[in-house]
Amino acid sequence: MDVTNQTKVTEFILLGFSSVLHLRVTLFVIFLTVYLLSLMGNTLIIFIVLMDITLQTPMYIFLGNLSFLEIWYTTATVPKLLATCLSQVVTISVSGCITQYYFFFSMGATECILLAVMAYDRYLAICSPLRYSLLMSLQLCLRFSAGSWIGGFIAPLLPTILISHLNFCGPQKINHFFCDSDPIFKLSCSDTFLVEALGYTCSSVVILSSFLLTMSSYGHIVVTIIRLSSREARKKTFSTCASHLTVVSIYYGTIIFAYVRPPAKYNFTIGKVISVFYCVVTPLVNPLIYTLRNKDVKKALRKALAQKKLLLA
Repeated sequence: MDVTNQTKVTEFILLGFSSVLHLRVTLFVIFLTVYLLSLMGNTLIIFIVLMDITLQTPMYIFLGNLSFLEIWYTTATVPKLLATCLSQVVTISVSGCITQYYFFFSMGATECILLAVMAYDRYLAICSPLRYSLLMSLQLCLRFSAGSWIGGFIAPLLPTILISHLNFCGPQKINHFFCDSDPIFKLSCSDTFLVEALGYTCSSVVILSSFLLTMSSYGHIVVTIIRLSSREARKKTFSTCASHLTVVSIYYGTIIFAYVRPPAKYNFTIGKVISVFYCVVTPLVNPLIYTLRNKDVKKALRKALAQKKLLLA
């Protein structure tokens, strides 16, 4: 498209949930409450893992990484979501939009990889318990953690560079509460075929490969649990990974629906609703599930509270 005679857009307007203006205050209160609970819950998990030496094992180191990730993952989008609930005109610069796109997808890719690593860790712990400490050493755990972050931040780098070279000539309204890929492509007056193809390929490869690896690990875990002779042993063994499986199911279910599909099938209204689940709900589900269902975390929390009472006494 010829853009020489068109005005270059320097900022976008985020529409958010403008179609339900009568619910803006209600949505603001709900999203703010969930956001604050998510921040507090994930911060609490990080604090417990750092302070309790009994939790400084691969499983909880990965959990601490996941909680740290969730804090920034939700912070990348929710502040703008809250702003769209309070104001009819919420703007973001083009460079700010591209930056948000990069960090959002970087942390999303990191979470996919990290969930696959956590599933592999549970596979080793349940299927090879006698060799677990040898197979998943602290050094290997830290390498897996670092690799998840590095791989996640590399994955969307090339699509982001290509997006930064797109021209935006108007309109400037993004029908979303953050700079997601499809709304950005929709506003460009450049040929977006290459960057769309590359972006969807990267998303599909990261999401599906990590999902298949995760399901493969859980497939082996299920087979191992079924082979256990004692019903009580089966129940106890499955409880060690049930919380992780719940987080995985919610997260992958929403992002596969959102990003592993043909671009032409994108529906902005449905896309915004689905985005609320993986941007707002999932980061809260993580600390809730891991604190309410995990005996070790609850024990460490009670221990920390008891020590605090002693100090205040």
